[in-house]
Amino acid sequence: MKNFTIYLVILVFLFVSKVLGQETFESRAKKIANKIEKITKEEKAALKEEIEAVNVQLSEGKITQEQADKRKKELAEARAVIIEEKVTLVQNELNDLVQQKVDGKIKEGDSLKKHALIVYWNNKEWSDDKKRKDSIRGEKRTTSQFVFAMGLNNTMADGKLQDSNYRFMGSHFYEWGFTYNSRLMKNDNLLHAKYGLSLMYNNIRPTDNRSFVVNGDQTNLEVNPVHLTESRFRNVYVAAPVHLEFDFTKAGDNNGTKYFKTHRSFRFGIGGYAGINLKSKQILKFEEEDLKYKTTIKGDYNVNNFIYGLSSYVGYRALSLYCKYDLNPIFQDNLTKENNISLGLRLDLN
Repeated sequence: MKNFTIYLVILVFLFVSKVLGQETFESRAKKIANKIEKITKEEKAALKEEIEAVNVQLSEGKITQEQADKRKKELAEARAVIIEEKVTLVQNELNDLVQQKVDGKIKEGDSLKKHALIVYWNNKEWSDDKKRKDSIRGEKRTTSQFVFAMGLNNTMADGKLQDSNYRFMGSHFYEWGFTYNSRLMKNDNLLHAKYGLSLMYNNIRPTDNRSFVVNGDQTNLEVNPVHLTESRFRNVYVAAPVHLEFDFTKAGDNNGTKYFKTHRSFRFGIGGYAGINLKSKQILKFEEEDLKYKTTIKGDYNVNNFIYGLSSYVGYRALSLYCKYDLNPIFQDNLTKENNISLGLRLDLN
C-alpha cells in the first residue's frame, strides 16, 4: 500500500508538471502587457535623462530658455515615436494571440493550470486543499486591469456613416491602457466604478485614391495625382475613460460570510472619456518604376486638440464588445463635421 501511494503521488506530480508547463491565454496576454509597460517605463526614464542634460546646458548658459524648450519638445516627440514603434510590434503579438483565441487554438486554463495540487491519500479520498482555499478567498475592493481593444473605425456626419469616404474594413482603431475597478457597495457586487488611462490610435483609410490636403482652416479629401497603394490618416490620443460597470458575478459564501470576485460572469459598462491629441500624421505609399515609397507627413491638419465622447461595452468575463463615439468632430472648422466612431473587441485582464 505504501509503494502504491508513492507511485500514485509521482504520477500526479508528473501530470501536474506537464499541465503547469502549458501557458494559458491569460498568462500570455499578461506577459505582453508587461512588455508594453516595460517599454513605456524605459523610454520615459531615457527621456528624463535627456531632459536633465538639457537643463544642465541651460543652467550653464550654453543654450537659451527658448532653445531648451524647443529641444525638450523635440526629445519628447522623438521618444513618443520610439514608444509607438516598439508598442506596435508588441501589439502585433497580442493581435496574433487574440486571433489564435478566436480560432480556438488556445483553450481556457483550468484550475490545474492555476494551482498546484496538494494531494493526500486517505482511504480512497482525494482533496485539493489549494483549490478549496482559493475558492473562499475574495478580491480586494479595488482591483486593476490591463485593457486592450481593437476593431473597425470610421466617421459619422449628420447621423450617417461615412463608409464611402473611408474603407470600411480597412480602417481600424487600437486602444491599450490600465484601469482601476472599485466596487461601490460594501455588500453588493453589482456596481463598480472603472477608471484609468489609455492610448487611443484612430486610423481611417480614404477611398478612391484620395488623401487629406490642408487649405487654410479646411482639411479636405482630394484625389492624389500619384497612384497610391495605401492612404492612411492616424490620430493618437491619451485619454482618461470612466465607466459605471455592472458586474453580474455572484457573491460567494463562506460560513455565512460573503466574498466577492469580478470578471467571472456577464458585465456591461456605460460611460465616456476625455483626452488630448498627441499627434496626427498621414501615411502614403506608392510605387514608381518598380520602386516602393512610403511617405509620412506629420502636422496638426486642423485636428481638434481635445476629444471627449461616450463609450460602452458588454461581454462575458474578460472579453467584451466595445463601442466608442467622439462627441466633438475630428477637424476643428471643417464645413462637414465628422465624428469618429469605433466598434470592436475589448479585453480586460486582471
